[in-house]
Amino acid sequence: MRGIVLFAHGARDPEWAAPFQRIAARLREARPNLRVQLAFLELMQPALADAVAGMAAEGITHITLVPLFLAQGGHLKEDLPRLLDDVRRRYPSVTIHVTQAIGDSAVLTAAIADWALAQHLSFTA
Repeated sequence: MRGIVLFAHGARDPEWAAPFQRIAARLREARPNLRVQLAFLELMQPALADAVAGMAAEGITHITLVPLFLAQGGHLKEDLPRLLDDVRRRYPSVTIHVTQAIGDSAVLTAAIADWALAQHLSFTA
């Protein structure tokens, strides 16, 4: 069994998570049999370890972890590897593949640039 964990920073304001919840909902709609879970680095729940624990308890053995970060900062270079080491030690039967951060995707950054230009043009028309 397989699942996706969308990993985001987290914030004090619960509304901050709304875009990530929409991404998760879109994935669930596209693949109803795929387990999709949000997880957060800090300030929000579930934490990454809790998300993986829940999936492992459901019998999921392969997880694709998608970092929803626009840039490779300390959280992805230092915090995420440390968290992954801990989770992999606790759940050795679960294979976790980590994708590039969303900000490393040329497709995504092009879409953001196109959107920004469209917004600009809508104000200058």
